[in-house]
Amino acid sequence: MTGPAAPILLENAWIAPVVGPEIQSGWLSVAQGRITGIAPGPAPRITGAHRIDATGCLITPGLVNTHHHLYQWATQGLFQDATLFEWLTGLYRLWARMDAEVVYGAASAGLSWLALTGCTTSSDHHYVFPAGRGDLFDAEVRAAAEVGLRFHPCRGSMDRGVSAGGLPPDEVVEDRDTILAATTETILRYHDPAFDSMLRVAVAPCSPFSVTEELMLESAALARSAGVRLHTHLAETLDEEKHCLEQFGRTPVEYLDDLGWLGPDVWFAHAVHLHDKDIRRFAETGTGTAHCPGSNGRLGAGIARVTELLAAGAPVGLGVDGSASSELSSMAGEMRQALLFQRAVHGPQAISARQVLELATLGGARNLGRHFEIGSLEVGKLADVAVWRMDGFRSAVVDPVWALVFGPTPPLARLLVGGATVVSDGELRTMPQDAVARAGRIAHARLAGSESR
Repeated sequence: MTGPAAPILLENAWIAPVVGPEIQSGWLSVAQGRITGIAPGPAPRITGAHRIDATGCLITPGLVNTHHHLYQWATQGLFQDATLFEWLTGLYRLWARMDAEVVYGAASAGLSWLALTGCTTSSDHHYVFPAGRGDLFDAEVRAAAEVGLRFHPCRGSMDRGVSAGGLPPDEVVEDRDTILAATTETILRYHDPAFDSMLRVAVAPCSPFSVTEELMLESAALARSAGVRLHTHLAETLDEEKHCLEQFGRTPVEYLDDLGWLGPDVWFAHAVHLHDKDIRRFAETGTGTAHCPGSNGRLGAGIARVTELLAAGAPVGLGVDGSASSELSSMAGEMRQALLFQRAVHGPQAISARQVLELATLGGARNLGRHFEIGSLEVGKLADVAVWRMDGFRSAVVDPVWALVFGPTPPLARLLVGGATVVSDGELRTMPQDAVARAGRIAHARLAGSESR
């Protein structure tokens, strides 16, 4: 990352801290990676500060993406009219061919795109590990470090192939001992629990229809003994509910509840098809949800019960999901979709622009267990900050938070991660932007080129 060693002073901006009142014209200061001041009115004099005039800009916390599959950048645009199970069945055979070079190129492009659209922290759920294809996990960790985003990679896994009643083909699953050993090694090698950590690991078996009960139980035990979080897909489609009822005699949430998989150290991707009692259990246990409206809409999976989860007090964040089910997806775009989907079902007062901004920032930070460090603009928190250009045509909407959430994604004047500049004036500053886009295109051509024509 690049950025001045001196303190940074952003002034003359509308500031939406998420926590506390908004400031229609004020300043925010950053030093040594943290927010050191925020207030209305003219900015103070700070010796040696790099002053940035943010007139016409909206300052928000950096967006927090709580569910992704970065490798899927290399298989965008395929199986456009498929259901989830049809889409997965078609793509598994392509994903079985990926190697570390493909993953690096896809992750570099995917993370750069997230940065260019306001994201400062991203999780990733990587669960396909073809044998003999290099160190796929390390490839995405390297990409995140070079792009400069705070990264929460989840060591995923599948041990239940078609021959055992699962969905994935047997050639893309691993045996349980290999998975547990690799996951333990990954935590020891990469996980950093420090306050300002750029890299934390979670344990993430893929889903109830691709993982054995034994692996779910042992993964939870491993994660809790190591002090890391748990993540998986859950209740994404009605097909999944049917599968769980047939295989386990329980709904997806009942099944994982019985396995001890609900709790404040757990967040689930999607959680579209929840029963009332499931929502109550999520709230009682502090279990989080990564809402992925774009992917759920693309695959026809349904609309998650976000307003009901929020009303019950359950944690909810946003996720872009994999690029292969949410092409060129961005966190800012997911904010708009989340708002429109809930209003389409429940009416125009169902959820506000500011509630959705909170989902995309502090809600995501709660999912990742980092709400004391990121997700809001408060003195002492890490300086993960998005500065959006809301002038020009966008100035016709007087309320910039409304314009950000309801409108198309605005360009970034600046994106800071720990006070370091990752994006400036709409351009990536940590890596050559054209080269990163080309790397993503090459990864796609290598993995899915013949399928795309």
